[in-house]
Amino acid sequence: MGKLESDFQSGLITELKEIYKDPYNDVVTKFEDIQGFPDILILHGNKWAMLECKKSEHEAHQPNQDFYVDILNKMSYASFIYPENKERVLNELQSALPT
Repeated sequence: MGKLESDFQSGLITELKEIYKDPYNDVVTKFEDIQGFPDILILHGNKWAMLECKKSEHEAHQPNQDFYVDILNKMSYASFIYPENKERVLNELQSALPT
């Protein structure tokens, strides 16, 4: 039985808080207010990124998720993230928001 999305997301938030840990420069939080909006917001200095967690590469996308990830990625950085692409996305994230 695979990991639940919430388990993957919780571990990912913990890992992101280790990468972006300056209390005067960084905020990592879960975002839940808008249906389809990405799960995780990362604020780093004057830059930001958003990540939409999925438990696997093949998990279905909810309405509006593709729209928001696409438009937010054009504005700054946004991506779907799941165990199969986690290392690639974290590398891209660190290029977009260098620590």
